[in-house]
Amino acid sequence: MAIPKVILYYGFAPVADPVALRLWQYDLCELLGLTGRIIISEHGINGTLGGDIDDLKRYIRKTKAYPGFNKIDFKWSEGTGHDFPKLTVRVRDEVVSFGAPNELKVDEGGIIGGGVHLSPTEVHDLVESRGDDVVFFDGRNAYEARVGKFRNAIVPDVETTRDFVAEFDSGKYDHLKSKPIVTYCTGGIRCEVLSAVMKSRGFEEVYQIQGGIVRYGEQFGDDGLWEGSLYIFDNRMSMDFSDHTKVLSTCDDCGVPTKDFYNRHESQGRKLALLCSKCATSSGATKPITADEEIAG
Repeated sequence: MAIPKVILYYGFAPVADPVALRLWQYDLCELLGLTGRIIISEHGINGTLGGDIDDLKRYIRKTKAYPGFNKIDFKWSEGTGHDFPKLTVRVRDEVVSFGAPNELKVDEGGIIGGGVHLSPTEVHDLVESRGDDVVFFDGRNAYEARVGKFRNAIVPDVETTRDFVAEFDSGKYDHLKSKPIVTYCTGGIRCEVLSAVMKSRGFEEVYQIQGGIVRYGEQFGDDGLWEGSLYIFDNRMSMDFSDHTKVLSTCDDCGVPTKDFYNRHESQGRKLALLCSKCATSSGATKPITADEEIAG
């Protein structure tokens, strides 16, 4: 009996021939019947795939055999069997599009000069010892934070990951440079780059949550410092960590609580919006089909 699952992962390591790696990864996924998205660059790999649990396990074993990818943390979640419409494997300048590929330096141990990795328990220890001095800094796009975020976190007003560099260069966060900063994102990959970008701009004490929100939620659910749902980049759009998850957001049209994203009708520009089912139906909005350009990381 097939058991559908979804995996989310990334690995930073030098890739001598990204094109060859792309061809191998595409053939491997196609052979195993997997769908989803993979991005490859000279700095490493970033992917999210759906399929049968046994086929995903075979994929993981093969991928870990690639030099530098043996320590990749593959994060599992429940699947539906149709979480991704197709398979895409692409080569890009960056595995996460910060628009600063020349700033990133990697070796087989990962990113050079990034933030200190903290386990979820160590995050709590830091908050207990440093109190309100600790700043949680959201490394995701602002719309993701609408449905869930760490308590009292700073959420930069960015529409894409590429906006972060300009945000830091503007000086608006310079007052935080001497603070202990905990960066966070979905699975950890964006914070690998974000923390390195911050440190190169003079932020003195930068941390990142090992495994991102996913690993934190697995350990503490909704009984820690996280509040709300986690935005994810497959057809589910969001996931909860417990049976008592708070609904933080409201419908853009009527104001009732909701955590559901929809695409506005073409006449309204197909803009992503938070809508209740009633307003979505009346306005002709549709459930988003995940974009090939994005991977939750």
